[in-house]
Amino acid sequence: MRHGVIAKRLPADQLISLLLTMFEGLGDPDKNCSQAASVMVNCLLQERGSALLEKVPEIVSVLRSKLQETQEHILPATQHSVYLLASQHCAAVVSSLLGSPLPFDSHTCMLWRALAVEPSLATQVLGLLLEKMGRDVPFKESRAFLLGSTPDRVATLLPLSATCALHEVVSAPASGPAVLELYPQLFVALLLRVSCTVGVQLPRNLQAKERRGTSPAQASRNLKPCSSAVDALQAMLLRGGSEDVMQDMELEGGWELLRTSAGHEEGTTRLARAMTKYAGPRLPLVMKALIGTQNSAYEIQRVTSTAFLAELLSSNVVNDLMLLESLLDSLAARQKDSCASVRRLVLRGLANLASGSPDKVRAHGPQLLTAMISGLDDGDDPHSLVALEAMVGLSRLLPLVEPWDLHSVLLHVAIRVRPFFDSEKMEVRTASIRLFGHLNKACHGDCEDVFLDQVVSGLVPLLLHLQDSQAPVASACRFALHMCGPNLECEELSATFQKHLQEGRGLHFGEFLNTTCKHLMRHFPDLLGRLVSTNLFYFKSNWEDIRAAPLIPPSYPSPYSPPHRVPGAARGAQTSAPGGPGAAPCGSPAAAEGPGPCSASKGC
Repeated sequence: MRHGVIAKRLPADQLISLLLTMFEGLGDPDKNCSQAASVMVNCLLQERGSALLEKVPEIVSVLRSKLQETQEHILPATQHSVYLLASQHCAAVVSSLLGSPLPFDSHTCMLWRALAVEPSLATQVLGLLLEKMGRDVPFKESRAFLLGSTPDRVATLLPLSATCALHEVVSAPASGPAVLELYPQLFVALLLRVSCTVGVQLPRNLQAKERRGTSPAQASRNLKPCSSAVDALQAMLLRGGSEDVMQDMELEGGWELLRTSAGHEEGTTRLARAMTKYAGPRLPLVMKALIGTQNSAYEIQRVTSTAFLAELLSSNVVNDLMLLESLLDSLAARQKDSCASVRRLVLRGLANLASGSPDKVRAHGPQLLTAMISGLDDGDDPHSLVALEAMVGLSRLLPLVEPWDLHSVLLHVAIRVRPFFDSEKMEVRTASIRLFGHLNKACHGDCEDVFLDQVVSGLVPLLLHLQDSQAPVASACRFALHMCGPNLECEELSATFQKHLQEGRGLHFGEFLNTTCKHLMRHFPDLLGRLVSTNLFYFKSNWEDIRAAPLIPPSYPSPYSPPHRVPGAARGAQTSAPGGPGAAPCGSPAAAEGPGPCSASKGC
């Protein structure tokens, strides 16, 4: 009671002097004296704290220093002092604590956790930390990078300190209500903080401190920019009731992926997948907050947000929560993003509709097909990864779209996909050939002449790439030829494909090619010239297996007169390039006597 009277009647010019004197008393070796001093401090702060705004940094600094030398029983009283001060000057206390050296020592961490004891104050503190985390740029390019050497990104101090502080606050059990209230903002801010700190280094002074630390492993885990953000995200999920999400990510290796440049995109995808499984009710507000970040100036943040949103479409939960339309609109708006990875992920998300909500594909067919075709025509992607995603996506969507919508684009897609058959990238060759097979499958029994022309033109590369050194490409060719068979309207040719190209069965290439050539000459005599000219192109292929496999139509009776026979046309080109194994050389007696592909082994 006497303490209250003193606190109320003490002249203002004596307040800070008395407080500083009481702070000195906190370290008194006599336990009773130190406790009395702590009671007096808290009484002064409660009654007169509103007048101490300008003195907050000094008071926080003194409290921190006293914690280093006082008895452990004083810690609760000191925490209460910081709480009382923050309840009146929250922003000033937060700023003062953020000025503490990194890594935070155990006493500073306890002061941060003291700010979580009351829900409304905890909410205010977390909001301020989110603001501090986004106020400064997350990293700066080092001078070495500006001089043109290896890129070197160094974390900025304020966002790093705010991330570490946020981790401490949400680690306090009492912060649960505040975390639940701010769940969407915390989740999105921390996920994007992770994304823009992947591969980012500590400032040099902190690197030196980390090396001198008594526990390097612990310092590395808590202080490295990306790891500190991942730790904070994990703690936030735990406190926000999403323990299942955290554990699922752990089992799937998602947290480790999230920390690395090579695995970050996949880690984000796995996090989105875990959220759809275990935190569905949280998704509407999380999605809304994430969509608001899609115009971020940082490419990696746009990549992360797009990867997360794209994966949501692979689950029917977005349809159940009535998020489908807004999610599609959001992704479609990023189709022209300057970053190729964002454009690629947009296409992946749109194609995910095939697995998440297949019954909705038909209604959105024109929009989906237009987006995929735009991806095929993407001219700003030197590595063809956007086109690859478009081809994979089309293969998933084709069986589900309206037949009329498909037929309107069938020819354009077939023409656009053909050049990818000979891509240097195995994945691109595989995807393009499989898509060609799906195009044929989609128009079985309803193949127009212009599309049939594309089918025939694609036969030579499909047949030759059966000898591709990459097994996935050869497998794709088997599938595509199977699908082409019915559209060629030649029962013998279709039967040959069915017989020889069964998946898992060994292929005698020479025998298969010989039989195929016979049927081609019998049923498509007018096309032989084009088949031969296409075939000759592959004599200059960079791949040895493909150079050795070119299809030379056999000398089989055909409507062509002897002077115009196709084998003769091929003979001139054979002087400088080998044909397929196991047959007679072009122009040799053996070649004239019967059918058979050209053979390099006989001196052609």
